[in-house]
Amino acid sequence: MAPAAVMVEESSSVAGKVLILGGWTEDQGGMSAVHLVDLATGACNPQPQPNLLRARHTFAAEQLPDGCVVCAGGADDSHTILSSVEVLDPPAQGATDTTWIWRELPALSVERYDCCGCVLSDGRFAVLGGSVSNDHILSSCEALTAGDGEHWEHIPPMHDARTDFVCAAVAGCIIVAGGHGLKSAEVFDEVIDRWLRLPCDLPIDGQLYGMGGALL
Repeated sequence: MAPAAVMVEESSSVAGKVLILGGWTEDQGGMSAVHLVDLATGACNPQPQPNLLRARHTFAAEQLPDGCVVCAGGADDSHTILSSVEVLDPPAQGATDTTWIWRELPALSVERYDCCGCVLSDGRFAVLGGSVSNDHILSSCEALTAGDGEHWEHIPPMHDARTDFVCAAVAGCIIVAGGHGLKSAEVFDEVIDRWLRLPCDLPIDGQLYGMGGALL
């Protein structure tokens, strides 16, 4: 449970492929394994690339515009909450070795699990909210500038502290909804650099958390 799934460009598949990263099992605990699912055939095989640098679950992951895959935060196999970040780099252009390599990146400013991640319109990787502990939920957000001079910088915090929620990036905006104790939704407008509350809550009684989301 609680792995991360990232869609990847894959010319050998008619429908594309999805990387399944990390997660948690009752018999093995935290996982560092990486699997590749072919959406055309449903086949799920271990990806012939290195495992994550460390086991992690309930973390944020996305593919960047250059094809790299970033994983941030979460918790390890001993349930230690993580601030560490790693990236799956493709081989250098023209290299004879085609193996992708996991590489450590600068850490988040704070440990986060049950956080969300998305790619901003300028290519930065944003990590939103999450928890430091069961009674310390975060509204803070930060964004990674990749490439030369890799670094994190804070972006404005959400109106509500959120953990185990859903987010999506579209048309220069980030939309977030739900989370433990919440059914509210809000949107971050990159142009004005502000979070705005959406005028209606999710159409449910009580709270909604632990869900998934996708753009149509």
